[in-house]
Amino acid sequence: MMAPVVPTRVLMTADPLGGVWTYAIELARQFDRLGIELGLATMGAKLTGAQRQEISGLRRLTLFESEYRIEWMDNPWDDVARAGEWLLDIEARYAPDVVHLNGYVHGALQWHVPHIVVGHSCKLSWWEAVQRRAPSLDVDEYRQPVTAGLQAADIVVAPTRAMLAALRRQYGELPHAAVIWNARTTDAFAPANKWPIVLAAGRVWDQAKNMALLDGIAPTIPWPVFVAGETTDPSGRQVSLRHATALGPVVPTRLATLMAHAGIYVLPARYEPFGLSILEAALSGCALVLGDIDSLRELWDGVALFVDPDDEVGLGEAIRWLIESPPARDVLAQRARARALGRTPEAMVTAYLATYRDAGGVMVA
Repeated sequence: MMAPVVPTRVLMTADPLGGVWTYAIELARQFDRLGIELGLATMGAKLTGAQRQEISGLRRLTLFESEYRIEWMDNPWDDVARAGEWLLDIEARYAPDVVHLNGYVHGALQWHVPHIVVGHSCKLSWWEAVQRRAPSLDVDEYRQPVTAGLQAADIVVAPTRAMLAALRRQYGELPHAAVIWNARTTDAFAPANKWPIVLAAGRVWDQAKNMALLDGIAPTIPWPVFVAGETTDPSGRQVSLRHATALGPVVPTRLATLMAHAGIYVLPARYEPFGLSILEAALSGCALVLGDIDSLRELWDGVALFVDPDDEVGLGEAIRWLIESPPARDVLAQRARARALGRTPEAMVTAYLATYRDAGGVMVA
C-alpha cells in the first residue's frame, strides 16, 4: 500500500471582497506552516494595500491577480468565461496537486487534477432567505452553470450543515459532500478591558446582514452602537446609517481591537452561511446577539441570544437585557469564547487535507 503523503501544491481561487478572503488567507497561513505551496488566483477586484500586507510574509504563496467579474456580480458571464481560460492556463503552468475553488461555475472546467468546490453562499439561497420571493434575475442563467459546477466537483464542501442543505435544495443532490467549519487564528483575537459599546461588523449594503434593524433600534440602546463595514455596494450604490455610528471599512487589526473591547457583538442576520465575524467576536470575549437562523443556531446554540430577524422590539430588548445584566453578559461571553476556541485553524486544515485525499488528488497522513 502506498504511503500517505501531504500535497505539495494547491491552486485556490478567492475574491478580496468579503469573508472568502479572510478564509483563504487563514488556510494560506496553515499551508505555509506545513510547507505546502499555494497558488492564489483572485478575481472580482484588485487587492487593497492592507490585503497585500497580509500575504507579504507568506513565503510559499504565489499570487495570480485579476479583476474578472465573478458569478454573483451583475452581468458576469463573459468575464466568468475568460476567467475560466485564465485559470486553466494557471493550472498548466503552476502544476498543482489539487484545485480548491471558492466559487461554483469553474467547477465544470476540464481540470487535469482533482478539484473541490466550496459553497460559502449563493445568490438563490440569499434570495430565499432575504427577499422571500422569486429572484429578480434570470434564475436559469445563474442556476444552470452553478449546478454544472457543483455536479462536476469531486467533492463539494460547505461551512455548515445548513448551507449544504441550501445547496441541495437549490441545485439538486450532491452525493460527494462534506461540512468543514471555518476557523480563525486564536492569537489574533482575545478579550481586553471591556468598554460599554455595542459592535457589529459586515457589509452594510448587504441586506443579509440586516444592519438596518440594528440601526433602527440604536436610539433605544444605552450604549453607543458602532457598525464596521463597507457602505458602498459593488455597483457604487451608497447605503447610510441614520442612528448607529458607521465606521466604514476597518482594517483587520483595528477591528480585532474593537472586538477585544466591545461588550456586546450583534449580527441580526437574515442569511449567514457561517459568519467569520461572529467567530472573531466570540474569540474576543463578546456576548453575542444573533439572528435566529438555522446556520447560526447550528454554530452558537446555547452560547448566544437569538432574535428573529424581523423583530425590532426583540432585538432592542435582548441588547438592553445584556447591558443591564453584567453577570449574564459575562457568562454568555465566556461560553461563546470556549466554543470558539474549539474551532482551530489546525483542525480546519486537517479536514481540508483529508478532503483533498478523498477527492482523489493526494493521500494525506
